[in-house]
Amino acid sequence: MIRTGLIGFGLGGRVFHAPFVSVTPGMDLTAVVQRGPWKQPFPSASEQYPHVRIVDSVDALLELQDLDLIVISTPNDSHFQLAHAALSAGKHVVVDKPLTTTSAESHQLLSLAASKNLVLAPFQNRRFDADFRTVQKVLDSGRLGRLVTFRAHFDRFRPGLRANTWKEGSNPANGILFDLGPHLADQPLALFGKPDYVTASVRHDRDGSQIDDAFDMRLDYPGLTVHLSSSMIAASPSPRFLLHGTGGSFVKYGLDPQEPALLAGQRPTVDGEWLREPESAYGTLITADPATSNSTLSETVVSETGDYRLFFANVRDAINGKAELTIPAIHGLRIIRCLELARQSSEEKRSIPFTEADWNCR
Repeated sequence: MIRTGLIGFGLGGRVFHAPFVSVTPGMDLTAVVQRGPWKQPFPSASEQYPHVRIVDSVDALLELQDLDLIVISTPNDSHFQLAHAALSAGKHVVVDKPLTTTSAESHQLLSLAASKNLVLAPFQNRRFDADFRTVQKVLDSGRLGRLVTFRAHFDRFRPGLRANTWKEGSNPANGILFDLGPHLADQPLALFGKPDYVTASVRHDRDGSQIDDAFDMRLDYPGLTVHLSSSMIAASPSPRFLLHGTGGSFVKYGLDPQEPALLAGQRPTVDGEWLREPESAYGTLITADPATSNSTLSETVVSETGDYRLFFANVRDAINGKAELTIPAIHGLRIIRCLELARQSSEEKRSIPFTEADWNCR
C-alpha cells in the first residue's frame, strides 16, 4: 500500500488528487496538510475523508515516517521548494503542473530524484482526457495521411478580475501561460517530439490584468505546424482540436467532461467506467470521397474515455517497479523550457530555436 500525503486541499487537491488517490487500488490517502480553522465553502479533508490524518504544516507531514508519496497541489511558485523538501525527506513526489516555474529548478529536482532513486511525476492529467486520447486514436489510424496542421485551443471565459486569489497576482509564475500552457504544450511534445522553433505572443488582454491572460504559440516541425492558443475572454468556443492532413481533417469541440463532473461533486469509483463523453461531443473525421475528386465524406468518431485514474495507477506501478512512468519528470522539464522559449519569443518578437540542448535538458 502506497501511503500518500497531500499538500494543498484547495481546488487541485480536493478535486483532482484526493478523489483519485483514494480510489486507486494499492494507494491510500493517509494524511493531508490543513492549516488553521476550516472556513472554505466546501467540506474539509477530515469531513470528506474521515480516516485521514490532518497535520497543520508541511514539516509535520514530512516527519511522518509511514508516508511513501507526497502529492503537491499548491501555488505554482511553491512547487520547487516543496518538491525539493519531499524528495530530500526520501519521499516519492507527484507535482501538479507546472513541475516548477523555471527549467533550472526542474533540473535540480530531476537530479535530486535520480540521486535518491525516487519517482518524480508531473501531474499532466490532460494526457488522459477523452479528446486527446481520441486524437491519438485518429492519428494512429493513419486516415489523415501526412499531418500538416495541428491546432489546439484551451480557453476560459473569465473576463472579470478575481480578487483574493494568488492566480491573479503579479508574479511571472502565475498567468495563463503557466496555467493552461503546460497542458497545451505537453500534448504536441508528447505526440511529435522536439520542434525546431517556438514563436509566441503572450499578452494581457483584459483591462487592468496583472497576469498574462492570453497567448498564441506556434511550434514548427519539418512539414508540420502546431498552433496552440488560450484566452480568458473566449466567450465563443473554438475547436478543442483541429487537425489537417493530406488525407483529411479531424475536428473536435468541447472539453473533457471529468473536470466539470468533479466540480459538481461526482467522484470516481474503484473500478468500472468513470465518464464517457456524450455523443453530442464526438468529433468528426472528414476525408476525400474516393468516388469523386471534389467531394468529401464525414463520419462521427466515438470518443475514447478519459480517465485520470490511469495517471495514479501508473505512478503506483512506477513506485512498485512494475512500469515506467508514462509522464516522466523530463517531460515536465521540457514543457517548462518550451514555455520559457515562448515568453522569450514574445518579448523579443522573433522565433526562438528549440535546440537539442533544450530538449535533452543539458
